[in-house]
Amino acid sequence: MSRILLIEDEVGIRITVRDRLEAEGHEVETAEDGLEGYERALRGGLDLIVLDLMLPKKPGLEVCRDLRQNDIPTPVLMLTAKGQLMDRVEGLRTGADDYLVKPFEMLELVARIEAILRRERMSSAEAAGIYRFGDIRVDAKQAAVFRAGVQLQLSAKEYHLLLYFVEHPLETLTRDVLLREVWNYRVELSTRTVDVHVGWLRQKIEAEPRNPRWIVTRHGLGYIFHPEQAS
Repeated sequence: MSRILLIEDEVGIRITVRDRLEAEGHEVETAEDGLEGYERALRGGLDLIVLDLMLPKKPGLEVCRDLRQNDIPTPVLMLTAKGQLMDRVEGLRTGADDYLVKPFEMLELVARIEAILRRERMSSAEAAGIYRFGDIRVDAKQAAVFRAGVQLQLSAKEYHLLLYFVEHPLETLTRDVLLREVWNYRVELSTRTVDVHVGWLRQKIEAEPRNPRWIVTRHGLGYIFHPEQAS
């Protein structure tokens, strides 16, 4: 469960959004003006702030700017009125993580919030040396890989290859790059070595090795790791 602070002066929006987010399993606190919201955000303990741009007592841009100046890292999703392009740009510059234009669909708001929370969870895990995708957990501190809680038996090269993939998500990695970074580019090795090890790795982490979900071939280029690839 995530704790979300909603700073919104329009009572209808505030109640509707609060009720929907609580129905999604989040704990929601609300503030009806910028000053009240800012003072609550300073106390910390929040996973996300949903912040309206146009607020009484303290505008949303000032709230976001002052939070960042006070080293409050809580992610901010800013709500802006249609047509306020420069304000949206300024909001991102002052430290907002994303913005959504009013009027918005509730499904899109929930999706944006979940995306931000997911990124934060991944960032926190990576800072601790832990990477997760699907039922796979890569623990860099233990140099171990688990699938559904069961430790996989990987060779040293398979482990280092997987670790390199998870540390470089969504990057197209050529075979030459992988040889250089994982094998230290020994000249006696051919690019076929990479293909063989990727094949072995897929056998251990993929539900369908012939139709891989995580480590995908980019024909003529190399491989790309998709941590959130759809089935």
